[in-house]
Amino acid sequence: MKNISRSYGFLILIHGIIALMIFIVPFLSKIYALLIPIVGFYFVYKTKNKKNEVLLVAAYLVGVEVLLRMTGGNFNNEYVKFSVIFFMLLGMIYSNFSTNAFIYWFFLVLLIPGILITSISTDYYNVDVKKSLFFNLSGPVCLAICAIYMFQRKVLFSDLQNVVIAMGLPIFSTTVYLFLYNPNVRDVLTGTQSNFETSGGFGPNQVSTVLGLGIFIFFTQLILFSKSKFRMILNGVLLVMICYRAIVTFSRGGVITAVVMIACLLCLMFYFSNAKGRGKFALVFIVTGLMGIGIWTYTSLETGGLINKRYANQDAAGRLKKDRLGGREEIMDSELKLFLDNPILGTGAGMGKELRKQMFNIDAASHNEITRMLSEHGLFGIFGLLILFVTPFVLYVNNWQHLYFFPFYLFWLLTINHAAMRTAAPAFVYALSLLTISVRNNQEINK
Repeated sequence: MKNISRSYGFLILIHGIIALMIFIVPFLSKIYALLIPIVGFYFVYKTKNKKNEVLLVAAYLVGVEVLLRMTGGNFNNEYVKFSVIFFMLLGMIYSNFSTNAFIYWFFLVLLIPGILITSISTDYYNVDVKKSLFFNLSGPVCLAICAIYMFQRKVLFSDLQNVVIAMGLPIFSTTVYLFLYNPNVRDVLTGTQSNFETSGGFGPNQVSTVLGLGIFIFFTQLILFSKSKFRMILNGVLLVMICYRAIVTFSRGGVITAVVMIACLLCLMFYFSNAKGRGKFALVFIVTGLMGIGIWTYTSLETGGLINKRYANQDAAGRLKKDRLGGREEIMDSELKLFLDNPILGTGAGMGKELRKQMFNIDAASHNEITRMLSEHGLFGIFGLLILFVTPFVLYVNNWQHLYFFPFYLFWLLTINHAAMRTAAPAFVYALSLLTISVRNNQEINK
């Protein structure tokens, strides 16, 4: 892979300009959405995927998904997921895949009974089968295909970092677009609920999710790869910008996930450092803490203290809300009841929403992939979840050099609990935890 970090500053500038152009001429978002897979395909075709170039293209697609959605660039909600699946399959054609990845083929097989139940249920319910299946299964299928391609695939840590940067660049574009769309947060605040205006007119939950991922990406850039004062200042500014815009979405899931990922990374780095390295970590912890306090204080002032009430689960008047998860508890409870009523085969893929509407008068899609798998796939869903939960740890036993393993795994786990698999991000990031990472240089790896 080409070393993206060499042209890092230039790429940041370009992606700031991309956001400005899309804001001025929204139609450019559709052209942008078309160009990414076309250029990506040409890139992979020319290189024959010799150094896993499909990972760069897929990572970029994952990072840009929310920007395309909020600007009308994606042609349907599953556009990026299907594009990622296409590039993973293309990578398999060029570079094959591990035979040990059969466990994720089996995961796909476990989804079939739920599909069959849904096809039968359409005789009794007015459901668009195609739409329902695509909406609910595109995420799990994307995860499985990504996992099959990345399962025990050997990648240098420097190449993994290029993949992470490729994912982060369009997230920066998203941040710039948010500043352009809503330059003054105070003007649009009406309470402590998730705010669409501060989220670019799009779903705050998804915006918060991708910005949370961006926080982690640029935090790692700041503490691990800022080799010059310029790079340190640049990454510090980018981190502050993304943190601020993530917090003011008033959607807590992505921000909390980012904090957990960063805390996990710092603990791992401290644990694996020698005595000299641990001494330096005191400064890292202090700087991280001061940055966090500074960003939160500024955000609190900008929101008139409303953000403090949001995270304290209070309304604008300071009264404690009964519902801590924005209505998700009720949906989760209904899904668990549906599972108990249909413990073997489940209700059928995508049927949960329809049955919740009829039985519990709840007209909302699931935000929790775990309870959705239980209610819609029953016992087969339990087996599928066990595969997803356990397999990465089996690989990690012989893959201690994968510094990002736990942060990636936690991103997937926390995200599917508050945003299900609406976007491709949790599927792709989960699969990144399955890579076999080496910190050796290219000459050593080629011998």
